[in-house]
Amino acid sequence: MKKQIELRDFLDFKFISNLSFSPNEEYGAFVVSTCDEDKNNYRSYLYSSDGDNYRQLTSYGKESLYIWDNNETILFANMRDEEDRKAVEKGEERTVFYRIHLHGGEAVKAFTLPFFVTAIKKVKDGTYLFSADFHMRYSTMYQVNDEQKKALLKEKKDMQDYEVLDELPFYGNGLGYINSKRNSLFLYEESTGEITRISEETMDVSDFEITEDGSIVYYVGEAYSQKPLSKDGVYQYNIVNKTSKEILTPEVYSVKKLFVWDKDLYVLASDQKMYGMNENGKFYHLGFDGTMILFANYEDSIGSSVGSDCRYGGGKSVQIYGDKLYFITTVYNRSVVYALDKDGHISSVYDNEGSVDAIAIAKGKLYFIGMQDMRLQEVYCFDMETKTVQQITTLNEHFFEEKDIRPCIPCNIKQGDMEIYGWVLTPSNYDENKTYPAILDIHGGPKTVYGEVYYHEMQVWANMGYFVFFMNPRGGDGRGNSFADIRGKYGTIDYDDLMKFTDEVLKQYPAIDASRVGVTGGSYGGFMTNWIITHTNRFKAAASQRSISNWISFAHTSDIGDFFAKDQQAADTWSNVEKLWWHSPLKYADQCKTPTLFIHSNEDYRCPYSEGLQMYSALCAHGVETRLCMFKGENHELSRSGKPRHRVKRLEEISNWMHHYLMQK
Repeated sequence: MKKQIELRDFLDFKFISNLSFSPNEEYGAFVVSTCDEDKNNYRSYLYSSDGDNYRQLTSYGKESLYIWDNNETILFANMRDEEDRKAVEKGEERTVFYRIHLHGGEAVKAFTLPFFVTAIKKVKDGTYLFSADFHMRYSTMYQVNDEQKKALLKEKKDMQDYEVLDELPFYGNGLGYINSKRNSLFLYEESTGEITRISEETMDVSDFEITEDGSIVYYVGEAYSQKPLSKDGVYQYNIVNKTSKEILTPEVYSVKKLFVWDKDLYVLASDQKMYGMNENGKFYHLGFDGTMILFANYEDSIGSSVGSDCRYGGGKSVQIYGDKLYFITTVYNRSVVYALDKDGHISSVYDNEGSVDAIAIAKGKLYFIGMQDMRLQEVYCFDMETKTVQQITTLNEHFFEEKDIRPCIPCNIKQGDMEIYGWVLTPSNYDENKTYPAILDIHGGPKTVYGEVYYHEMQVWANMGYFVFFMNPRGGDGRGNSFADIRGKYGTIDYDDLMKFTDEVLKQYPAIDASRVGVTGGSYGGFMTNWIITHTNRFKAAASQRSISNWISFAHTSDIGDFFAKDQQAADTWSNVEKLWWHSPLKYADQCKTPTLFIHSNEDYRCPYSEGLQMYSALCAHGVETRLCMFKGENHELSRSGKPRHRVKRLEEISNWMHHYLMQK
């Protein structure tokens, strides 16, 4: 008999990210992250692989940013020396890189860059292209003498106690205050220590690529002084003659991704004219004269939108290999791998239930980090000729073998001619002759999806004795732009889908006690939880997490509020404030009777803490049983990458709240 899944089990999970292969494709590398409960943070280690076997390469625990320096050497960022750590504590910006050989020996310090590096790529031996975050007020620090540097550090220290805001957005979730900060592009020559700025100071760079011969850099960005542009430009820098050129004029297309393919330039981009900011990009050929020619008309998103609370870190969602461009895409309730050829044709490469989180191709085989067959993340190899899959790692296999992982049972509904997908987890030791409480869990986004993957909180509740049910209402990803488009409709058709789904689950599973059903969700799911409790009393308890309660305040306090609220609600404060208020759950808070727990973080700049406070105070004012738990030092990602002890406490608070109201008949 398998063991019960415990709330704290995730502390032992291994999270895998950043898969890549050496230039000769002989060796692979990836990052494995683990929770450190004692220090209340995460530790990340480099692993290497020969394609069949794998081993841990580093042991310091802070190795997540890396590249291949040659076929057998990895270049990675770390702060191993006390001197470097003290310099950062004093206000200096620096990233230290080390080299480590795959076949033994200690890591050796390679070079130090006077910035906080966000990404790095090799141009050629001894030459590197990197992006880095910097504050424009201190953008010259790496160029000045010691006396001038000392003065700038003093000024920076004096500025620690207050912020000057003169831009929008002034903060970013997980980034802190970003006013006057930019992600800039630089070239570095190791032999001379020379650093050359490529992008202009006011430009925020989002993506960059290098030609195969290392002569040209292409990058995506937007230069602004007060407010970002809504759409990006594409630029070229010639490394040989040190000249720059604008290729694509900004403010026309939103560029999601840039590709250099056989000396030609391609972009994944959208003009956002038909479906707004959430419109999925199409593949375009970008001429060097700035002309955009549609190359492949693709309706689904690139990357995995399949939600889970069991990931940490990312990886590549696109790779050009041979004569094809391989990419992860979300299709219905799963993320899979497709290929685009030079004729603009798209074909399926790997399609299985679950999630492909990152890819890397070597020797004609597709390697990927994935959540397959209800397992936690592992590395897999898919032979594109034989169509066979091999599981390379077994980092989390013991958990899959030992624990009572409840299967996702499909439970779909019809809305007109459209089938909408949902699932049910039955409780451990399920007996049809008994009655059980249940929890409806609503995903965020709204442009994400639930799928048949391991989701820890849901499995915990199912193992506690709950039915857990979840679905992909209209507004979600994986079914094209039209399905995802709920602009101006929040709380209408999506609410109808969720309520009809709830009805169907109760119909199919009479063992559920309809008087003991709870509801929870985060972000968009938190908004929808707020909406549900103010529009129906059918749920006995609720847990609203990192939510939106008031679209008027959200528009002016969220890091994305300036454009997201206007786009998604088809209204703004000045032209149609009544519509923003109509879609705000706070407007209807006097109708709420449902005992509700609010979970929020004081550094959540996506759905600011004030959104939870408004809803909580409204319920208090109207005598509704309520509780608010605020997590200090956390942001919007609390449930997915928050500090381990905070993640434990969050799930305990929700579980205890549901137990109090739902477990008693």
